Amino acid sequence: MSDREEFLAGDRPEDVFMYFADHAVSGIDALAGHGERVDDGVVLVVEGDSGRSAFQRATDTDPMAFAKQAMANEGTVDPDCTGGTCPDTDETEGPHVARFVFAFAEEQNEEVEGLYAEGDVIHAYVQCTCGTPYSQKWLAGER
Repeated sequence: MSDREEFLAGDRPEDVFMYFADHAVSGIDALAGHGERVDDGVVLVVEGDSGRSAFQRATDTDPMAFAKQAMANEGTVDPDCTGGTCPDTDETEGPHVARFVFAFAEEQNEEVEGLYAEGDVIHAYVQCTCGTPYSQKWLAGER
């Protein structure tokens, strides 16, 4: 099982997931040396603190501030976390393609209600090329 598959199954809650589109960051080939090359970009699964720092260096964006901003717009994130459907597709012109994705897993917590009581939850945050950040969360391994 690849790092990405393990993360999406909820088996790596201490790590963060990052996807960078080829067009979104400079030095994509260097990033590919540390991750998994996908059709139009690179996926990295890295220990939490190191991953957050790497995300900030690659995007010049604080990952937690980005997540907070993206939570305001619910969209649909692809099951493999390398894209999604922007909620502003009908409202803004131009292409709607993911520039980057930042995700983390939260372990099951039976003491709270809702999704978190049911199992490990994946939180994914996407920056669209149109400028809209959006997010989605789901139970790990269920997509």
